[in-house]
Amino acid sequence: MAISPQAFPPRKRRPSAGAFISPKLSDQTLLRSLHHLSQEISSLEPLQFLLRRTSRSVIRRSTLLSIFFEDIIRISTAVFSHSAILCFQELYILLQRIQTLLEDSSNGSRMWLLLQTESLANSFHELTLDLSTLLDILPVKELRLNDDVEEVVSLLRTQCSRSTTKSFVDPRDDGLRLEVCSILDRLRSEIVPDHSKLSDIFTQLGIRDASDCREELESLQEEFQNQTDEKSKSQLVALVGLVRYGKCVLFGASTPASDLIRLKSASELSFPADFRCPISLELMRAPVTVATGQTYDRESIKLWIEAGHNTCPKTGQALAHTELIPNLALKNLIAMWCRQQKIPFETAANNKGLVNAVKKNKAALEATRMTASFLVNKLSVSQSMEAANGVVYELRSLAKTDADCRACIAEAGAIPLLVRYLGADVGGPHPNLQVNAVTTILNLSILEANKTRIMETDGALNGIIEVLRSGATWEAKGNAAATIFSLSGVHGYRKRLGRKTRVIKGLVELARDGPEHGCFKKDAMVAILNLAGEREAVARLVEGGVVETTLQVMEALPEEAVAVLEIVVRSGGLVAIAAAYGAIRKLGSVLREGSERARESAAATLVTICRKGGSEMVAELASVPGIERMIWELMGVGTVRARRKAASLLRILRRWAAGLGSEVAEVGYSTVNHVSTSATATIVAI
Repeated sequence: MAISPQAFPPRKRRPSAGAFISPKLSDQTLLRSLHHLSQEISSLEPLQFLLRRTSRSVIRRSTLLSIFFEDIIRISTAVFSHSAILCFQELYILLQRIQTLLEDSSNGSRMWLLLQTESLANSFHELTLDLSTLLDILPVKELRLNDDVEEVVSLLRTQCSRSTTKSFVDPRDDGLRLEVCSILDRLRSEIVPDHSKLSDIFTQLGIRDASDCREELESLQEEFQNQTDEKSKSQLVALVGLVRYGKCVLFGASTPASDLIRLKSASELSFPADFRCPISLELMRAPVTVATGQTYDRESIKLWIEAGHNTCPKTGQALAHTELIPNLALKNLIAMWCRQQKIPFETAANNKGLVNAVKKNKAALEATRMTASFLVNKLSVSQSMEAANGVVYELRSLAKTDADCRACIAEAGAIPLLVRYLGADVGGPHPNLQVNAVTTILNLSILEANKTRIMETDGALNGIIEVLRSGATWEAKGNAAATIFSLSGVHGYRKRLGRKTRVIKGLVELARDGPEHGCFKKDAMVAILNLAGEREAVARLVEGGVVETTLQVMEALPEEAVAVLEIVVRSGGLVAIAAAYGAIRKLGSVLREGSERARESAAATLVTICRKGGSEMVAELASVPGIERMIWELMGVGTVRARRKAASLLRILRRWAAGLGSEVAEVGYSTVNHVSTSATATIVAI
């Protein structure tokens, strides 16, 4: 079966000369391949901005070689000597190397190409030397070429011999390289680059607008992943910082139509639920499994544990150990999905390498700081909402990059300025601006230090809550919910957020009324799950209708819904138990067809409901068709905790059937209803 080339990632690292091998072909097939390969090289465009003279010379020689091979093919009955065949085979390898070098130089980063001009010029020179040697030993006389073609070969030999003295570096290219090196040196000394010089460099490299800058940044980041040499990596991260700075100061902060389309398609292209990290809500790059069986992105769960948490963020269960087990099967599935969707997939290890390299590189760090300061200063004097939207969009993109960018943006004073654009007066006429503002705050909140800055900024929390309750778009509401989740990662802030009725109502409303597409409901449920870790918040959640909402979303989000319900019935008292009466049959359905983790949580929830809720609850569970068979099945194939809970559930059912009630609360369902009224009144008084 033929395998599509799209099934594999593209070649990233330039192969060495030794990586090319001579094909085992017949004489005529080899000649036709040589002719075809030389024609392919001849059809390539010379390099546009750097090494133009060198690339033109190489392509011109390939054109002459194609004429030579075409004439040899004409002699179809010729028998070639062994030395001639060896020369043809070596020429085939040489042409492959030429083609690869030209294509890599054309498709890569222009800034990196500029710094490598001398090295690349030497590479082209070595290829010319090899071609000259092969032409010298090629037995031309025995090939019976016509006179015109013999002159072509003679011309080719002459051209190659003239070029063998030394490699050629265009003085213009070298001068441009020195300019870039000088700017990088000035950045290390915390000196702001001259904008006119920077503009001239960008123009000469063909980087003429923000779109060209984005392509250049992508090429630089890809080149970073290809490099193993630490010096080269250091140069690359410095160039990333320089191009990012140049993009903002030279081409302004804007959201062109192409960017808006890209943002829209990214939101419409919702990730499969299992591919999204429950903590960062981003596509997982290095999925790992914790002791409870839940999967998270390595960096996110590592930060969670290092912050002092000893529970699973998704289920709230205590972690038996903090070992992180790589989920290689899921990682491969994510990588395949990314290739199909044409989404770049880089591992967390590679991303971490880039982040660490930035931290060690003074030029890159200063360029990031200057970029953040420039954008924040521009935002502070923005005269129109359209101009502000462009700046906020750039801050959003920058804040998504890494921890240093998030720190620099916050230190520059961005958070108070972003708060201006969270209100309904902005969201109505300018919904994109509101979305960009709340998303920027979300990205900033990933950095632990920024959580404090956000919570202590006047109006920031109220603004986020206002977006959650009355945001102009579902995307804005969803990102506000994600921000609440991020901020609640700090225990003190979780308690503070859990006390706010508007936060509870906003999350419950989003989970209940949010659209089925996208991840808006899930964002809300994950935030609710985090807040439910505080007993005080559980009472407000129950009063706000979280149990009823959980029942509504259980079919679409079974794991999140059952996890929330488990915590609520465990900590919410009789009010929660009463509200959960209607959940029993749905939990039975989860026992039958849910995931392993959902079935475990469902069993634990049912045990709590039955023990605390009285015989009416047990009777309702007993009426679920096939419930004993489901429990027996869970005892056989469930997790350790699921088997333990299933055994308890079965024991409760059998004691109830026998008229014994030691494991069932003496409180009947009617008593629960009676207590719920007074409990609710107490909550309102709080």
